[in-house]
Amino acid sequence: MKEVIFENVGMPEDVLKLVESPTPEPKAYEVLIRVTARNINPSDIMFVRGMYGITPKLPSSAGFEACGVVEKSDEKGTIPKGTGVMFTSIGTWREYLTAPAAMVIPVPDAMSDEVACQAFVNPMTAYGMIEKSGLKAGEWLLITAGASAFGKFAIQMAKAKGIKVACTVRHDSQKEMLAGLGADLVVNTEKEKLQKVVGQETGEGVSVIFDAVGGVLGGKALACLKQGGRMMVFGLLSLENIPMNSGLLIFKNLKIEGFWLTTWIESLSNEDRTKAFQKVFGFLIQHSDKVDVAAKYPLEEFKEAIATYEKAGRNGKILLIS
Repeated sequence: MKEVIFENVGMPEDVLKLVESPTPEPKAYEVLIRVTARNINPSDIMFVRGMYGITPKLPSSAGFEACGVVEKSDEKGTIPKGTGVMFTSIGTWREYLTAPAAMVIPVPDAMSDEVACQAFVNPMTAYGMIEKSGLKAGEWLLITAGASAFGKFAIQMAKAKGIKVACTVRHDSQKEMLAGLGADLVVNTEKEKLQKVVGQETGEGVSVIFDAVGGVLGGKALACLKQGGRMMVFGLLSLENIPMNSGLLIFKNLKIEGFWLTTWIESLSNEDRTKAFQKVFGFLIQHSDKVDVAAKYPLEEFKEAIATYEKAGRNGKILLIS
């Protein structure tokens, strides 16, 4: 089988390579999956660079999220051969992989590969953060990197609950798109002063921030919180830590906390986990026309896919398909 691997951490364009490897044999409790589509997430790139929360065991394949078809069932026949499944696994940029049958999710009939391969990480993170935030209808949420896949899901899910949404972008072309998804306020931080615009629109500031960027923008976003507000940090796209204003934290009684999807899901009961999956998948099926795909590349063209992924102002996911 073909797979994309790296033997040393570094920039993806420098360390990733396509190789031929044996097709893996599943253990009794595992299924063999023919992978049909994978999406490229920021976490995939950070993993290859050795900057993610999971340390790669080298050599390693890249990618965490994908969908495919079961080629060989587990010993108990839990997931029959031919079943379309979605899953997360370390190293999805390969043609075949094995996974515990208990860890894969059958794909609903109405869900395409383009949606299924990105149905877990970003939508579940958006759902989990909104649930954990405790935001109520009428309260303001600020999302940094609003035009990201996460941002688009979070805007739509928040609006469905009556939450007012502000978000940041770096290109004017993204403003109309996000407004069409339900954003109440879109700020181009390359041209506008975030704190000033947010203050004028909200009056007292936002209740919660979902920050994926960190760095200087994270610091500017922090200043947009109202008294007693809360910043939830789940990414570091800038690769720079947030410069903290201690005075703001003290005198406005602000809170900053991290959010990692894996930890949140592990904290749920089986009943709550099932409920979360049902709500997210129902949302994706209902809004499948708003799940953006910018380009699709065969696995062999992973370098071209990464180059497209890195382009500034890109809208929509980049997929690797088989």
